[in-house]
Amino acid sequence: MEIIHKIGRRKTAVARVYVSEGKGNITVNQRDLNDYFPTATLQYKVKQPFALTENEDAYDVNVNVYGGGITGQAEAIRLALSRAICEVDAENRLVLKPEGLLTRDPRMVERKKFGQKKARKKFQFSKR
Repeated sequence: MEIIHKIGRRKTAVARVYVSEGKGNITVNQRDLNDYFPTATLQYKVKQPFALTENEDAYDVNVNVYGGGITGQAEAIRLALSRAICEVDAENRLVLKPEGLLTRDPRMVERKKFGQKKARKKFQFSKR
């Protein structure tokens, strides 16, 4: 199996994932997964595609991720890994699709408009 390259995005985070056969090592920006994502929740999010398809120790993963916060980065990695696992075996799509792991979440921060305080909030209105 050659190296599979996929991209995942969430908010402003972009993750480039390189999956190859191995022992289950996950490296994020040249750091171990447990060092980069300190909380168990974020580690679970990243490993979720492997857990659902029962491939925890089958592949080595190298990730380059930038932009956004750590939660957005974790979800971007999750999307990229899900796409990569589907390319490895099309049967995995039947498991990942109902869980919503192949869906790109389109929600982004709405921009601030001129003449307003924030995106939706207005300056205080004075009648007199």
